[in-house]
Amino acid sequence: MNKILLVEDDEALGLAIEFSLINEGYEVVRASSVKEAKQQFDRHTFDLSILDIGLPDGNGYDLCLHFKKQNDSSVIFLTALDEEANVVMGLDIGGDDYITKPFRVKELMSRVKVQLRKQARLDTSSAILTSENIKIDTSQVKVYKNHESIPLTNLEYKLLLTFMMNAHKALKRDEILLKITVGEDVFFDENTLSVYIKRLRDKVEDDPKNPQFIVTQRGLGYRWNKDVSRE
Repeated sequence: MNKILLVEDDEALGLAIEFSLINEGYEVVRASSVKEAKQQFDRHTFDLSILDIGLPDGNGYDLCLHFKKQNDSSVIFLTALDEEANVVMGLDIGGDDYITKPFRVKELMSRVKVQLRKQARLDTSSAILTSENIKIDTSQVKVYKNHESIPLTNLEYKLLLTFMMNAHKALKRDEILLKITVGEDVFFDENTLSVYIKRLRDKVEDDPKNPQFIVTQRGLGYRWNKDVSRE
């Protein structure tokens, strides 16, 4: 049974979402503040967190940052703010999806299922991939640089995994898009891919402007430029 952390300070809305999640067969732990949410997160292991952005003692952005430092379980933001800047901020700090209030509970349930399917696929293979100072532990869905954990979103993780599983192979843009979005309820284009490539380089490269791992193959796409060992 998947366990979900629901952080919502609106009692009526929180109860409605909790009821719907339980009705779908999920185990739910509900919190109404940043402090309570952190306590529950430290006490339990969650497959997904649903975070309201506006909370009485802080905000969902801070919670997302706190959670992503510890693991890369999925995060969905609930927000009354539908301005592009707020959406981008949530995704930039590691959020996996967002839904704007008011919303239909069925739509939220659909998004929850997408994120849990995504997480399950990431957990299916178990191996450790190492390329110089970069390591992926697929059993833990964690990435390390110089032995220190680095936070990646689900799509960034899948992108890095795709590169390292195909080391030294030139991957066309449409081929990469297919590999990281197959079966996903997401809309991706080549411009979005370029943004994710830049973000990934910022996290794994020592000098992102002079990349040594993810190199551009002009007219072709991208290539992981280092050897990769598998344990």
